[in-house]
Amino acid sequence: MPDSDTRDRQVQGLDALELQPERDPRGAGEVARRIWSSAWPKLAAVAVVLVAWQAVVWSGWRSEWVFPGPDRVLPVLFEEVTTAEFWEAVGVTMRRALTGFALALVVGVIVGLAVAQVRPLRVAIGSLITGLQTMPSIVWFPFAMLLYGISESAIMFVIILGAAPSIAGGLVSGIDYVSPSLLRAGQVMGLRGIQRYRLLIVPAALPMFVGGLKQGWAFAWRSLMAGELLVIINQQNSIGWALSQARQLNDAERLLSYVVIVLIVGILIDVFFTWADRSLRRRWGLAAA
Repeated sequence: MPDSDTRDRQVQGLDALELQPERDPRGAGEVARRIWSSAWPKLAAVAVVLVAWQAVVWSGWRSEWVFPGPDRVLPVLFEEVTTAEFWEAVGVTMRRALTGFALALVVGVIVGLAVAQVRPLRVAIGSLITGLQTMPSIVWFPFAMLLYGISESAIMFVIILGAAPSIAGGLVSGIDYVSPSLLRAGQVMGLRGIQRYRLLIVPAALPMFVGGLKQGWAFAWRSLMAGELLVIINQQNSIGWALSQARQLNDAERLLSYVVIVLIVGILIDVFFTWADRSLRRRWGLAAA
């Protein structure tokens, strides 16, 4: 029976031999073409949205002081991004988002691994995880504020409850769909315990797990935005606080400029997860290189 180091080298060697995609021999021009082919549909969609937005404003559906068009909102947005207060607000919000998501990731992975491997536990709380995914995050805020008061902990509590079930569900689904032939190959090679998870199960479950992470981030981001609007901590600057201030001052241009910022952050994170998903699918031979 081969020792632990030998088994590790065998599995890693097989991965490198069978799963490593060929390097793309094409030059910088082809890379630029591929970037443009991926970017222009998004740019066209943005242009269509801006034109439709301005057309609705020109239709007179609402007065411009309530619903201003992009010709008034975008200059305010460009002005905002040049201020130190704006970047302070974005920094506070992203710190909360990343901290909450990291905590949700730890909780989700632990729960997912436990549910995937302990059948009585799956029967007991499997449906509960699905039920938690369907609950609006804002429902938890009164309870969180009762537990923790008006504090960062209340926001973190709701982010974890919003994101962890999706992360756990994605991990459970990924483990469930690991090919039996891979499991048998790992058994033949002598993989046991932690090595079995580290070298076989977790890598094989990654494509579906990334989908769970993407959904978990969406829940975490929505929970955070709701929390910053509801839980104002010592007037601390954040995107949610800026939205609340703009609403109180009836400053529609500034309010919509921060709505656009929230949308942009969401799109950027989605692009990151899409890239990660495609990279994993190419590695596993599920998509063209």
